[in-house]
Amino acid sequence: MHLTPAEKNGFGDALTVVKEPTGADGSTGRDEAVSTTVSSMLSRIEREGMDAVLHYARELDGFTGSSLEVPAAELARAGDGLPADLREALDTGADRSRRFAVMQRDRLVDFEEEVVPGVVCGQRFVPVDAVGAYLPAGRFPLLAGAFMTVGVAKAAGVPHVVAATPPSFEGRAHPAVLYSAHISGADAAYAVGGVQALAAMAFGLLDGRPADMVVGAGNAYVAEAKRQLFGRVGIDVLAGPSEVAVIADDTADAAIVAADLLAQAEHGPTSPASLVTTSERLAHEVVRQVEKQLAGLATAEIAGAAWRDHGSIYVVPDRVAAAEVMNLLAPEHLEVLAEDLDWWLGALRNYGSLFLGTWSTVAYADKGMSGTNHVLPTVRGARFTGGLSVAGFLKQLTHQRATRESTVSQAGPTVVVSDAEGLVGHRDSAQLRLDAVAPRSH
Repeated sequence: MHLTPAEKNGFGDALTVVKEPTGADGSTGRDEAVSTTVSSMLSRIEREGMDAVLHYARELDGFTGSSLEVPAAELARAGDGLPADLREALDTGADRSRRFAVMQRDRLVDFEEEVVPGVVCGQRFVPVDAVGAYLPAGRFPLLAGAFMTVGVAKAAGVPHVVAATPPSFEGRAHPAVLYSAHISGADAAYAVGGVQALAAMAFGLLDGRPADMVVGAGNAYVAEAKRQLFGRVGIDVLAGPSEVAVIADDTADAAIVAADLLAQAEHGPTSPASLVTTSERLAHEVVRQVEKQLAGLATAEIAGAAWRDHGSIYVVPDRVAAAEVMNLLAPEHLEVLAEDLDWWLGALRNYGSLFLGTWSTVAYADKGMSGTNHVLPTVRGARFTGGLSVAGFLKQLTHQRATRESTVSQAGPTVVVSDAEGLVGHRDSAQLRLDAVAPRSH
């Protein structure tokens, strides 16, 4: 997540590069080896059904049981063994994520209105019927994932939502992930991971109900499975490594800036982190702070590699230039640690989610504590789309109804346009109605 040479040239001497990776930005381009493997797996699963799913579950997940489904009683008791403070925190995140999703849903309104006399058009927001949510649980189980997928789908009114998560916890599904799925409203949960989980949900192999959408984060194989399944089912976003960008002026605390950059860099060694600042002093202090904090960070091996290979710092002369740089980078997560936050809110337009001020941080949203969704576009996808929300699970359906009296106002122009196009069937469809209400004289 850094500027191209052409983009930097556009700023001339006004932009100073303090730090920048040497390689190319991350890409949504396909890794041919991953693509080939996923294609082969999907084909086999579609052909052989559950036998193939179980084969991959045993081979790749280490699954040893006979049924992938987590029994309903086990799902309901998933939180019993969790520490009380963790359980309380998960309850809080689930509630806030659901609350914000309901606020969004309440503002998506059905309506009917007369466009011209006798022609009434309208829209309805109708939820999809079935959703499959993938909940990763590898080295770092992302416990809030269910809030953003299962919980938001339920807030949208989706009647059937199942969750799939790999059996990575002593050969079983992670209990905290299961608890998050349970309190988010999952109708069922399955201990299966990776490509086989996505395929099983999409093809309806788990419970006989093919998903209309599959959603949730995952590794490169999960992302590729979603890419190949798209069209057969809907998806949320094709996300790459997690990204963070910070805009900071001279009032920002360098220690906080560094901590927020590293908090996202620890997602993985290819996670980009970028700082755009109007203060050269702050830029160099952040470099020192990152190195200082890495020295005591348990995830330094991951975060340090991400910062070294994918971190960038740019110094610009003013806030207008800072906003311009950030609108080019279009980051997944964008923090503003600067004065006049309302100005930034109006000037910034390309980001997955925006965090305004010192007392707001990406980490809060990642854990569900602010309520916004953390399934967001990466690799400059924020230029043309937003992240997952309650609207993502709703179909915006339009309808129209017309009276006999409105026929002339619609049919006449339709005949003229259809004749110009040479589409005689369209013309006849309109002309028959026109003749019925206003017969032509011969």
